[in-house]
Amino acid sequence: MNNNKIFIAKLGKAVGLQGQLRLFIDSDFPEQFKKGAVFSTNRNLQLKVSEYNPSRELIKFENYDDVDTAKKLTNQELYSTFEQTRQYCKLEKNEFFWFDLISCEVYENDLKLGMVKEIQRYPLNDYLEIITDEELVNKGLPKVFLIPHIFDKYVIDINIETKTIRVIKSLEILENS
Repeated sequence: MNNNKIFIAKLGKAVGLQGQLRLFIDSDFPEQFKKGAVFSTNRNLQLKVSEYNPSRELIKFENYDDVDTAKKLTNQELYSTFEQTRQYCKLEKNEFFWFDLISCEVYENDLKLGMVKEIQRYPLNDYLEIITDEELVNKGLPKVFLIPHIFDKYVIDINIETKTIRVIKSLEILENS
């Protein structure tokens, strides 16, 4: 992650003669690739979507209307901003943007377990990677551990405004890590 930017996709090779490119999405929100959406690239280009075909995973950008100009975009990474993401990506109940969860403090009852460093994606579940609170590390517990991001089983409540996550059964995970 780069300041206020989130990696959301990578552009593949040009497909056909009309400037379409293969799109490899790294986001849970493919709906953000709609016509008119603007993304920045790792080469500091601003690209505006002119067409997106989700069934074929193809995208086309304004001013890239043929295969030769589109080829110049091959292997570039697309980035969105936090603001764009909040605007175009709609969340359901108990869903949160990863960038909002990072740096949240994690508590079980009144005991601070640590702070969210990153989110790890595994096939069955996502996991919160926690940097263990220094006080607990001094007692011989591991410096880092994972909590399954499963509501009601491990995660009770997330408050983005106060940057806190209340959990259960997670001290046990830490002690057995």
